[in-house]
Amino acid sequence: MTTTAIAENSDDIVWTLTANLAEGQDDTFNALMAEMVEATMAEEGAKSYEWHRSGSTIHINERYETNEDAGIHLGNFGENFAERFLAILSPTGLQVYGPAVGGVREGLAGFGATFYEQVGGFER
Repeated sequence: MTTTAIAENSDDIVWTLTANLAEGQDDTFNALMAEMVEATMAEEGAKSYEWHRSGSTIHINERYETNEDAGIHLGNFGENFAERFLAILSPTGLQVYGPAVGGVREGLAGFGATFYEQVGGFER
């Protein structure tokens, strides 16, 4: 007998962006990453914001408390960082988990996002 249960749906929006770093952009990348981490730390609804690297492959794992908080982050990204980010990083994938709706869903779809619906599990 198989059952799937969701103890409580989370309102969190979580995503992992995968990107390739352009050759010779290490110093620019490190400075931009530091600036983006500092700015995101100031966003109250940002629960986690982690950058990982293997060679030229970058993974950015992000978690926001609500759809509104994710929207605030996307607005800040667009206004302050998108141009510089896209000049050195080429997105190759975006997996989104949680109830991304409205402008958040539209903004993430622009990066070729795949959206996943929660079908089981829990959050503590």
